[in-house]
Formats: sequence, C-alpha cells, structure tokens
Amino acid sequence: MIRMLLRVLGHRYARPVRRTVALMTATAVAEGLSYALLVPVLRALLGSAPADAWPWLGAFGAAVAVYAVLRYRSDLSGFRVGTTMLRGMYHRLGDHLARLPLGWYDAGRVGEVSVLASRGVLQAMSVIAHLLAPFIFASVTPLTIVAVLLVVSWQLGLAALVAVPVVAVIQVWTGRRMAATDAQRHERDREATERVVEYLQAQPVLRAGGRTEERFRLLDDSLREVQRVSRRGTLSTLPAVVGVTLVVQAVFTALSALGVSLALSGSIGVAELLTALVLATRCADPLLSLSDIGGKLRGARSVLARLDAVLRTEPLPRPREPVEPAGHDLAFESVTFRHGDRAVVDDLSLSVPAGQRLAVVGPSGAGKSTLLQLIARFYDVDAGVVRVGGTDVRAVDPEALMARIAIVFQDVYLFDGTIEENVRLGRPDADEAEVRVAASAARLDEVVERLPGGWAAEVGEGGALLSGGERQRVSIARALLKNAPVVLLDEVTSALDPINEAAVHEGVERLMAGRTVVMVAHRLRTVRRADRVVFLDGGRIVEDGGHDELLRQGGRYAEFWHLSTAPVTSG
Repeated sequence: MIRMLLRVLGHRYARPVRRTVALMTATAVAEGLSYALLVPVLRALLGSAPADAWPWLGAFGAAVAVYAVLRYRSDLSGFRVGTTMLRGMYHRLGDHLARLPLGWYDAGRVGEVSVLASRGVLQAMSVIAHLLAPFIFASVTPLTIVAVLLVVSWQLGLAALVAVPVVAVIQVWTGRRMAATDAQRHERDREATERVVEYLQAQPVLRAGGRTEERFRLLDDSLREVQRVSRRGTLSTLPAVVGVTLVVQAVFTALSALGVSLALSGSIGVAELLTALVLATRCADPLLSLSDIGGKLRGARSVLARLDAVLRTEPLPRPREPVEPAGHDLAFESVTFRHGDRAVVDDLSLSVPAGQRLAVVGPSGAGKSTLLQLIARFYDVDAGVVRVGGTDVRAVDPEALMARIAIVFQDVYLFDGTIEENVRLGRPDADEAEVRVAASAARLDEVVERLPGGWAAEVGEGGALLSGGERQRVSIARALLKNAPVVLLDEVTSALDPINEAAVHEGVERLMAGRTVVMVAHRLRTVRRADRVVFLDGGRIVEDGGHDELLRQGGRYAEFWHLSTAPVTSG
C-alpha cells in the first residue's frame, strides 16, 4: 500500500511518509509497553504495603503522558503529510491529464477521471491522515502487548504468540473474501451510475413519447443487479466477519482460562493474572476493528490502483531541446493519423502560407476537425510531419506552440465565473482597455450591456447561463485578446440563429485579419472568403483549389455547394 502510494505521488514524499510511519509505530509500541507498569502497581496494591503503588502509579502516569505526546505528534504529522500529499496529488494529476493526448478522453474515461479527481483522490489521500494510524495501532499495539505478556508470564505470552498467526490467517482470509465482493460491487455501481445518467439524458425523448410514467428498464435491471451483488456479498463475507469475532473471543477466553489455571496452581500471582486479563482485553478491540479498517484500506488501494493506471498512461513527449518556429506558415507532409484500426487522415500533404486562409470542407467523418487538432498537437501523428513555421510541432515547446495558436470550436466551454474572467483566459495579463477592445470587436459588448451585472455577470458551469451565440462571442473575444498569429476555426456558426450568426461572422472576420487561418466550415459565406479550399473525404484531399475554380470543375465540391445552396421545398 505505502509503495503504491509513493509511486502514485512520487518519491519526493517518501521521507515524510516514512517518518510519519516510524512515529506512528513508535507511538503504538509506547502504548503497549506502558501497560507493563500495571504489574508493579497491582502487586503493591494487593500486597502488604499498598502505599508502595504510588511511585509506580506516577511512572505509569508519566508513560501515559509520553504516549499522549507521541500520539499527538504522530496524528498531527499524519494530517500534515496527508494534506500536503492531497495538494500534490491534485497538482500531479492535473499536470498529467493536461499532457495526455485528446484521444485518450473517451466518454467512459471522462466519467472515471471526474470521479477519481473528486471523491477518489480524497479517499486515496485519506490513508495517511485517517487510516494509517488506526491500522498501525490495531496491528503493532497487540504485538507489543504479546511481548509484555511474555515478560509477565511466559506461559500466557507463548499462548498469545501461538494465537497470532491464527488471527492473522483469519484476517487475511476475511480480507480476500471482502476484496472480491468489493470489486464486483464497484463494477455494478459504475454501471448503475451510467444508467442513471443515461436515464436523465433520455428525459426529452421519453417525455416527447409520452412515457414519463414508464420505468426505465435498463436502469431498473442495473439497480436490481447492484442489490443482488450487495446481498450476495454480505452473505458471502458474513461467515468471515463472524469468524474473526469468534476467533478473537475464543483466544481471549482461552487466555483467561489458562491464567486462572496458572494462578490456582501458584505459577503466577493475582497481580500477574489481573494484568494479563487487562492486556488481553486491550488486544481484543483493535483486533476486531482490523476488519473495518482493512475494508477502508482496500477501498483506498483500489482507488490508488486506478490513479496509478492513469498516471502510467504515456503523455505526449516534450522536446528535450525545444525549437522556436521561424514563421506562421503551416504544412502537412505525408501525414497519417489512425484512430484504432481506421485511418482518419491518410498520407495527406498540404501547405498554408503565412497570412492565408484555408477552408476545409467535406462530409462528416472525413477528418476535417482532426487536421485542426493535429496542428494544435492534441494528438501526435502516426506517420509524417505537421509543421508550424517550418518546425515539426513535436519539436516545439507545448506552451510556445499554444501561444501561437488561437482556437475557436463549435462547442464552446466556459468556466464557471464572470464574463470578464472567461475572456481574460486568452491573455490574463491584458489591461482593461485591451479586454474591452477585444469584446467590442467580437460584439460581446452588446451581450454585456443587457446582462444584469455586466462584466461581472456569472456565466454558469460550462457557460450554461448564456445562449450558444453568446458563448461563441465570448470565445471569439478570448481569441482576439490572445492575438495569436495562427487561427483555427471549427464550425463556429453551424448552430446559431441569424442574428448571432451575423455578429459571430463579424467577429470572425476581425479575428482572421492578417493571420494564418484554417477553418472547418459548411456555411457558404465563410467558405467564399477563403483563399483556398480543400475537399476532404476519407482522410484524403480529393479536390484542392479556389472556390470559383472548384465550382467550374463540377466535382465533389461543386456538388456540395449546390446541395448547400438549393432552396428548401416543402411537400
């Protein structure tokens, strides 16, 4: 567990973790050893001079005080290290996720990462702060007490020592039974969560079909499976849990019987017998708590294993000696990119001179958006080279590459904050006048004026409090403020109403002025303003030329154009 924890966090945390474990172990040993002072206390109390117990009581009190100080320091150390590790884990996970290729984030992984980044990290990092100390005390203190028993009475100590492996075997067996059940329950819980989300997303369809009162069969089946696995898990682990309790109680009873027998035969005194009974009682509680602590540790270990799997995923490599691009032109040289077994981009070569506009047109799934993502190095190519300013994007520092590129996507994501905060993401150090100029160029100032709160208006998570057109204006203002020499546009007006479309087009025109632009577009007014058009299909360029030239050729682009401009008729 500790090795995995350090592997997930990095070995710079090894020293404080080992120091904390050593302090907790010393504290547990001190607690067990303090009970040895009960022997002289009881001997004096039961002997002819009870007053002789006072010095030993003082010594016992001092031992308890030492234990209390050690316990305070070990608990404080656990909380401090746990808090530091929690912060470090969030930083490491965030930095690693930011370097993973975009293709890694499929629908299943996004949900898993969201759970790991919230509840999962807290659960895993709680090991040091909340679980490690109870586990060490429940393990080390009873072993120390067994050592004390060997000193008090070798017969009782030997009997307790023989019982140690029996209890350990039962605990391991119980842990394995519970671990198998925990894995099944986790899988069924995950499936049930997915069904709940699916049920919520399906509400518009269900209501449109008049089926709001109807139960969702897939969700019901999934919840029944969770119930079945939980019931089966409880029944399968019940014998193990009861077995641990019975074994601990049986050992305690056997030690008590042996102690009484030794006392009656005169082998040990009454003081030793009472001490042995106190020590045996003190062993029982932590041993019984091991099952509960072990279950929590297994849950944390499972989360750590999933975090470890994420952190072991290879990120996009960073160049050892970054190269600065010499210009703002773009080039694809025999580029191939595969998603699974399918070639999304297939041996494609293309160049965009600095300051020119390239429109990429084609059917869905042709690889249009992938071209933009390869320029921004959201993925690495499987073959060939993508160049910016004559330099392979893999040789450019990622931060330097992104500083040269402004991206406006069809689906705009805004962070939960104010409009101004979202615009400033383009360039956080911009002054107020620059922010206002960018907003005016994107016609975002019209939105700001009519919103309560103006620039301080909250946009909601993902921009939920704004319309699609308003979110797009924020995105364009952000790109304008960034003032990058390369602009990538992906279907920025495909789902806007006419008023917002006109405003967004005006902002896009200002954004494209004087910059190298690659745009994925279906709207005709955007395509016609391009210096060059390529028609993509199956990851290959099937037509390449100017808008008018491609229309005269009467090929795929002309067919696409005529279908797009054909009037809509009603039957």
